[in-house]
Amino acid sequence: MAVRDSGAAIVAATDRALTFGGKNTITLRPGAVAVSDPVALDVPKLADVAVSLYLADSARLVTRHAAAYQTNYVSRGNVAGERSFAPDTSITQWPFLVGVDVTNAAATGVIVTFGNSITDGAGSTRDANRRWPNVLAQRLMSSAEPAKGVANHGIGGNRVLTFGTGPSALARFDRDVQMTPGVTHIVLLEGINDIGGSARDGVTADDIIQGYRQLIDRAHDRGLVIIGATLTPAGPRANFTPELEAKRAGVNAFVRAHGNFDAVIDFDAATRDPAHPTQFLPAFDSGDHLHPSDAGYKAMGEAIDLSLFRARLGVTRATTP
Repeated sequence: MAVRDSGAAIVAATDRALTFGGKNTITLRPGAVAVSDPVALDVPKLADVAVSLYLADSARLVTRHAAAYQTNYVSRGNVAGERSFAPDTSITQWPFLVGVDVTNAAATGVIVTFGNSITDGAGSTRDANRRWPNVLAQRLMSSAEPAKGVANHGIGGNRVLTFGTGPSALARFDRDVQMTPGVTHIVLLEGINDIGGSARDGVTADDIIQGYRQLIDRAHDRGLVIIGATLTPAGPRANFTPELEAKRAGVNAFVRAHGNFDAVIDFDAATRDPAHPTQFLPAFDSGDHLHPSDAGYKAMGEAIDLSLFRARLGVTRATTP
């Protein structure tokens, strides 16, 4: 583990060997999670961290984050700990690695951004860290607000109710949100894939809203603040019919209504074209009419009122923008 320099190179003198119970190898059993021993490493703000894994044999089934939008480098042989190496190939997935826990004595909590590909960063520039959670993290770093970490738990294709790409939001909420160390706040942006598939499976806006209510109750059971985000525009697309747009409008009406989420971030208002409110503003459209461009993600991140993250459960509800 080290601070990344550029490409497959790490910053000299930052490499730290990871151990597991004092051993430098570990066997992962099916479904198991392994936590390494802690290491002392100063990581600059917003820096990339490189984690090298050496597999002594091939692995046919790999736990992975399929759409990382970040280049990762693969080489034959054991190059873990090398200052730099010439990769045999590159991938845009994160295999095996779930996350890196960082200790910051000044931090007052962690914000989990929980959602689908629009949180994952689909349509953003690879290796540029221009997802809306990145924009949020950058703004928090340069603001006078209390320091908080931002954990991006978006999965492309994810749904609230049913299996999409990976388990549903309802199924993975405990693992991906409530087990995140230091979590205090959740931003939920999820549901457009449920709507997109509803022509086949019959899911209604009320079904998605019921899923939201479950997530709200489960967050509150743990004393967490859960902030709802409105679903961004999804037209014009031939398969996104007026009936599906009506479901999006119904879900967004629930998100905006008082007394449901602890606060609201109106990403729909921040990105839509005022002349065509079911569509992105052209500059904010990545081109597929579903995922924002870099400019769209920037607009989303900048639309968030940072004071929302001061609140703890039970404090007066607010809306932004």
